Amino acid sequence: MSKKEFKHVSFLWDEKKAKELEGDQVALLVYRSNLLGADLRLTNYGGGNTSCKDFAKDPLSNEQVEVMWVKGSGGDLGTMKRSGLASLYVDRLRSLKDIYKGLEKEDSMVGLFNHCIYDLASKAPSIDTPLHGFLPFRHIDHLHPDAAIAIAASKDGEKITKELFGGAIGWVDWQRPGFDLGLKLKKYLDENPGIRGIMLGSHGLFTWGDDAYSCYINSLETIECCAAFIEGRAQNKAAFGGPKIPALDPDKRKQSATTLAPLLRGLCSSQNRKVGHFTDDPRVLEFINSNDLTRLAPMGTSCPDHFLRTKITPLILNISDEPTQEKCTPLFESYRKMYSGYYHACKHPDSPAMRDPNPIIILCPGLGMFSFAKDKHTARVASEFYINAINVMWGAEAISSYTSLPRQEAFNIEYWLLEEAKLQRMPKPKTLSGKIALITGSAGGIGKAIAKKFAEEGACVIISDNNVQRLEEAKTEFGKLFGKDAFTTALLDVTVPATVKNAMNQATLNFGGLDILVNNAGLSISKPIEAHTEQDWDILYDVLVKGQFFMTQSVVEIMRKQKLGGDILNIVSKNALVSGPNNAGYGSAKAAQLHLSRLSAAEFGKDRIRVNAVNPDAVIAGSNIWSGGWAEGRAKAYGITVEELPAYYANRTLLNAIIYPEDIANACFIYVSGLLNKSTGNTINVDGGVAAAFLR
Repeated sequence: MSKKEFKHVSFLWDEKKAKELEGDQVALLVYRSNLLGADLRLTNYGGGNTSCKDFAKDPLSNEQVEVMWVKGSGGDLGTMKRSGLASLYVDRLRSLKDIYKGLEKEDSMVGLFNHCIYDLASKAPSIDTPLHGFLPFRHIDHLHPDAAIAIAASKDGEKITKELFGGAIGWVDWQRPGFDLGLKLKKYLDENPGIRGIMLGSHGLFTWGDDAYSCYINSLETIECCAAFIEGRAQNKAAFGGPKIPALDPDKRKQSATTLAPLLRGLCSSQNRKVGHFTDDPRVLEFINSNDLTRLAPMGTSCPDHFLRTKITPLILNISDEPTQEKCTPLFESYRKMYSGYYHACKHPDSPAMRDPNPIIILCPGLGMFSFAKDKHTARVASEFYINAINVMWGAEAISSYTSLPRQEAFNIEYWLLEEAKLQRMPKPKTLSGKIALITGSAGGIGKAIAKKFAEEGACVIISDNNVQRLEEAKTEFGKLFGKDAFTTALLDVTVPATVKNAMNQATLNFGGLDILVNNAGLSISKPIEAHTEQDWDILYDVLVKGQFFMTQSVVEIMRKQKLGGDILNIVSKNALVSGPNNAGYGSAKAAQLHLSRLSAAEFGKDRIRVNAVNPDAVIAGSNIWSGGWAEGRAKAYGITVEELPAYYANRTLLNAIIYPEDIANACFIYVSGLLNKSTGNTINVDGGVAAAFLR
């Protein structure tokens, strides 16, 4: 089948690229896997697995032995590299069936996979390893395409599969993945030789081929056939029973989502702080505004990959007028009670303790879908998975009727001891994981150092600045360092309320709220009093004092909605405490900043919002403060040259130290690290030791 013949999937195979890999079956496996993972219609993030079998030299005997390479535990097809594969001796893996003691002992087989490993440096084998190992084919794909799962999750799925493919695609009823399912696939194949794939009830699709290309084409053709069939049946049928309510217009959706996000984030974070994601994707709007929403959504999802990411069911937030804390809280309490009931009704004597009972997916008719999770990446992926689930429900309802997994089966997956073991092996969360921070003036100098430090420690950061070029440069740099889910940017002039509001809106719409505000934006003017102009005075007070006021006023509104407390850090200066020459405007504005910090701390303590200050001195590297004549002004005040300033500032300190942006970033991190949670109204001097600036 040529590239042009596919309508519902992407044909990405490059014959020239494949030719370069010819003879290396593992390289072709990685290539095929990356192509499959690049099309979310074929499989979702982190879902599915692929394999190949080939002969390789045994390092002990030097004999040629059959080895299987299969996607390892926890990988993603779209980004997988050779290092993401597990490699196992095929004969050893298959010999495990001789000691298999039945379904009740199935989980114990997983530990034995390690005794079958060929390459000791390879990735850990996943639970799906035997599903590939017991099938004889050289290349195998196990995918979770929405179109195939729609058939697999429909009431008449087995019948439809048989009629659609004329028996060429088999059917195996739902069973939790594992050793036993691998044996069942082999048994089904033995009883039905010549088939080109197997549909797994409620789960996904297995397809295969004698080489990488034929396997790839088999997968695409099978999924294309499923999608075309569903499209044909759906043409004359209203999706989800037709619309029940209209969607809000796009601007109103954005405005409402921005207002609602901090409230929902606070409620979702009753046990662990969460980061949010919002989408008003057309597929989401079609579903949440439909007549069938209240019938289908509570049923839950069918594919294990879906509900492991999205929880057993979403919360439907059906509030016609403006949502408030009073209206939303009972709905969350009801959801937690439902989840607790589900856990206690389904748990086994050895089940892990109940996890966070808050919803991950929140559906807001007319508005869109929120998802909340431990970090932005997880929240975004959960959203993508629920859209997959919507696609599955749409397809299943178009061709038959949708069926979800029974609650007990879903629980057995969600609280599977092997799944729990995987969770326990995950790295410990970083110190600022789940936190969201906005740093003003953060496209360079001190601000950028703070943003980097916070991102390195796990926070989501909003990089804001009034310099477009520097902001674009910072965006590129942070994208390479941290990836798209760790940050966003906002053009912000702290003296303009409209841009302040816009930056806050970007924080709430992108991440769900704010936990940390760093008021860092600043400028300096060094002149004798007689040379100071009214314009000089106004801009210093507008940026340093009024800007801090505007930002603080705005962030407190968000923090109060969340009811999670928060941190406001004000980057002030040693000049707030020390009287020096040619510094009346800047020094007095800094003194105002410092006292405003103390006033704010006194006012917001009841909200568990801590307000603290950091007093730097002479941070020259990368700072905008040293442009615009400030360096020249300070050098003149001290009777030295500009080039002599760094050494001059270091020599006048008790520690004889040059202060760098990273030093200020470290002080800020100390405040928000959790070690100073009971500290507010305080100041840390980071100036190398200037005795005149000692607090007393």
